[in-house]
Formats: sequence, structure tokens, C-alpha cells
Amino acid sequence: MKIHFVLGACTLTLGACTQDVRPLPYTPTPLPAVATQEATLSTTVVSPISHPNPLAGYTYRGPTGPRDWRTVNQEQSEGN
Repeated sequence: MKIHFVLGACTLTLGACTQDVRPLPYTPTPLPAVATQEATLSTTVVSPISHPNPLAGYTYRGPTGPRDWRTVNQEQSEGN
């Protein structure tokens, strides 16, 4: 943990000590005119993807009420 703290402190110290090498009356480089650039149009035909319904085949299995656990175990056993 101490090494992380020391490395972080060194990074901040070195970053604060760096000098700006640009001349003082700095004018930033203008961005290109993106609005004048036209996007290339793709001529490929893409068919729509049909996804299956994730709820297809769902049947509601609501609680039927409390039952005797011995009877339920006998119904679900491998012997039946």
C-alpha cells in the first residue's frame, strides 16, 4: 500500500514540475470541418434479425397450496 502512495505522489510531483514547451501566445490548432465531410454510403443489404420470444412456451405454475411433504417427496422420487 505504501508503494502505491509513493508512486502516486511521485507522479503528481513530476506532473506539476513539467514545463509547458509551447510558446506563450499559443493558438490551438483548429478542428477540421466535420460537417463538410460526407459519410460513405454502404450498398450492402442487411436483413432484419428476428429474435425468438424469450417467454415463448412459458406456462404459469402458481402455488397450489401447502401439501404434506411426505406425499410430495413420494411423487417426485425416481421410483415413480
